[in-house]
Amino acid sequence: MSLKTVFLHPPSFDGFDGGAGARYQAKREVRSFWFPTWLAQPAALVPDSVLIDAPTDGLTLAEVMPRVKDADLVIMHTSSPSFASDSIVAQQLKAANPRMLIGLVGAKVAVDPLGSLEAAPAVDFVCREEFDYTCLEVSQGKPLGQIAGLCYRGADGKVIATAARAPIEDMDALPWVTPVYQRDLKVENYFIGYLKHPYVSFYTGRGCKSRCTFCLWPQTVGGHRYPGAQPCQRDRGGRLDPEEHAAGARDLLRRRHLHRPAAPRRGDRPRPGQAGRDLVVQRQGQRSVRVVEDHARQTGCGCCWWATRPGPTRSCATSRRGCAPISRAASTRDCRELGITIHGTFILGLPGETRETIEQTIRFAKEINPHTIQVSLAAPYPGTELYRDAVTNGWLSSPDPSQLVDSSGTQLIPLSYPHLKADEIYHALERFYKSFYFRPSKIFELVAEMSTSWEMTRRRLREGVEFMRFLNRRAA
Repeated sequence: MSLKTVFLHPPSFDGFDGGAGARYQAKREVRSFWFPTWLAQPAALVPDSVLIDAPTDGLTLAEVMPRVKDADLVIMHTSSPSFASDSIVAQQLKAANPRMLIGLVGAKVAVDPLGSLEAAPAVDFVCREEFDYTCLEVSQGKPLGQIAGLCYRGADGKVIATAARAPIEDMDALPWVTPVYQRDLKVENYFIGYLKHPYVSFYTGRGCKSRCTFCLWPQTVGGHRYPGAQPCQRDRGGRLDPEEHAAGARDLLRRRHLHRPAAPRRGDRPRPGQAGRDLVVQRQGQRSVRVVEDHARQTGCGCCWWATRPGPTRSCATSRRGCAPISRAASTRDCRELGITIHGTFILGLPGETRETIEQTIRFAKEINPHTIQVSLAAPYPGTELYRDAVTNGWLSSPDPSQLVDSSGTQLIPLSYPHLKADEIYHALERFYKSFYFRPSKIFELVAEMSTSWEMTRRRLREGVEFMRFLNRRAA
């Protein structure tokens, strides 16, 4: 018997992007939301299900309740920072409908299923490993004891763990998430500061072969592998070939009519304010960079997202973050020639960080000068090697995972080292942003961008106000 199913990102901190498939969940510097792809994927599998993204729509629990109280099954996405409030939501849902079956998915419950069930008595089950097909089988009314990848409460209240679920190898068997977006979400509510609006996101693969100690999803749900959809091509050793994958993704997007004509290499290059779709490439790997970027350009890629660093510093080595030598200046030049905007992401506070490496990273960011940046604080999430190292070495100021954010959902730094205290790392973030954005050349660049359209002017002014409020809150 099929169950009436609702997939829910529960109400949380105002502006909290807890549903993102990101390394951390937090309220961002300017109001930004990624599409809830991790929850939309099982929703696409379950016929007649409904997806509700409460934080993005600004919905309170009172507004959500009429839409879910008659459901047979509610599956909520949770994270370490939001778990306490999510468990309260589960309690109130159960009080409104005692027959409702409530489950949780996400990295938090994947790494601590037993502890999560003990801390959330209204929750009936949690999903481990990849949870797409687990959610499908629960929605079909299959007995929980026969479903792999679950921990659930038995009739006597004791927690029962079923066998592990095998990882998904055939990504092509999963349906596209975009029909769920169109059916259940308000696309205009999803925007990112460095992307043209509106945008849409979906994954052509899952997991990551890299072993960065801080990265949440590969260590908890996705795994250190990359089973891709059709465009993912591999060499004879089974490794993902970045050139082939980029070409395959380009052709797939063309077949799906999701591309736009490539911009000329020189002359009039596309700007975020111009018409046309903006597609995003999250750049991984170091070889054949120009070839990959050229494939991206032919697809109509408008932005290249770089996880950047100044070079083989000690913090890179201790976090096992990829540090192969490469000329970032040359790559920056190539992207600009191809009309691709660069968004750079940086992390402060990884093991091995010092005052000198922080200043080195700030100088490096200004040197390569991406159009926009995102600066994050190292987040030791339970289930990651960074968390285990922090516990072993006594780097955690608080072992409580909820202390990764403050009462408003803004990211904190729970890591403190003998040579570099948490307070120094915390305030280095605002110094980084001010040093990068409050330069005459960068201000002129952003003002010139605003002159391309009134829409862009309104957008940048809104973001500027939100950004200044963010800096003022942190400095207080």
